[in-house]
Amino acid sequence: MTGLEVLLLILVLLLVLAAAQLVAIARPFIVNAIGGLVVLYLAQVVFGVTVAVSPLTIGIVAVGGVPGSILVLALSLFGIAFVP
Repeated sequence: MTGLEVLLLILVLLLVLAAAQLVAIARPFIVNAIGGLVVLYLAQVVFGVTVAVSPLTIGIVAVGGVPGSILVLALSLFGIAFVP
C-alpha cells in the first residue's frame, strides 16, 4: 500500500465513524418522530382527525414524541394550528 492509499483508508474510516456518531445522536429523534407520526396516522384513521404535516409538525413530534403528537392533535382540533 502506498501512503496515499493508507491516507484514504484512514479518511474513509473517520467518515464512517462520524456517520455512526450522527446516527447514534439522531436515533431518539427518529424513534420519537416515527411513534408520533403513527399516533397522528391512527388519529386520522380511527377518529377522522386530519393534521397538516409540515416540517414544523414533524419537528414538534420528533422532539416531543407521543405527547408532542397529542399537542399537535389538540391544536388542530381546536383550530389553533396545523389545520389542513
